[in-house]
Amino acid sequence: MKFLFKILTMVVLTTPIFSCQKEVPTRSGLFAVIETDRGDLILELYPQAAPKTVENFTRLAQKGFYKDIKFHRVIPDFMAQTGDPQGTGSGGPGYQFEDEISATALGLDKTTLREAPHYARQAQQYLLRKHSVGSEEQFQKMQRELNKEYEKMLDWPVARVLELAGYKYQNELPSKKALKGALAMANAGPATNGSQFFINQVDTPHLDGLHTVFGQLEAKSYPVLDAIIAAGNGNSKIKQVSIIDRR
Repeated sequence: MKFLFKILTMVVLTTPIFSCQKEVPTRSGLFAVIETDRGDLILELYPQAAPKTVENFTRLAQKGFYKDIKFHRVIPDFMAQTGDPQGTGSGGPGYQFEDEISATALGLDKTTLREAPHYARQAQQYLLRKHSVGSEEQFQKMQRELNKEYEKMLDWPVARVLELAGYKYQNELPSKKALKGALAMANAGPATNGSQFFINQVDTPHLDGLHTVFGQLEAKSYPVLDAIIAAGNGNSKIKQVSIIDRR
């Protein structure tokens, strides 16, 4: 696998207590109901896996932050993203906070870059930064050296590669994988979480270790998610987000 200079970005660049609880599972847990104009998205939140992230989401939800915010970015067979009050993908709550991800819980300490080539972008970004490559001309001069270093990295654990790329892991956390229905934080790189989040329509293993997963959509809400994605960018919106604590 050769080093690619042109890199495609795939950055998957939150109200009062819900009065009608009949749609929420009766089991113990912390739940969120995202009421949309397409129906309700019912999710279980994971405070043990991502305590600060869940606290941030529930606090914003209870303040009414997410009211009338659109699903500004939806991609079929991928995910639906929302949480930006500007509706552009660049807005947030006015602050950022760190990721809550365990590389060991996700198995990234035992998987090599060769086995998971979808992390090539992070490896390549690290090498460009390491060598201060900022132009096409500089890249052309260093291409052979960059390719040689990249080939060596192929046998490194993914966790090591991502840590070099700037990610910091909290390996005591019981992190969840980015499976179908996963609720995760959208970001612009390491430690850039705010208010934006996405819900997976499919499994996205290429996002493990890059985005904090802090909840899971209930299966009965999958048709609502599908409808939001089918409607296209900006054509669905949140009415309110309610938090129900049954712990």
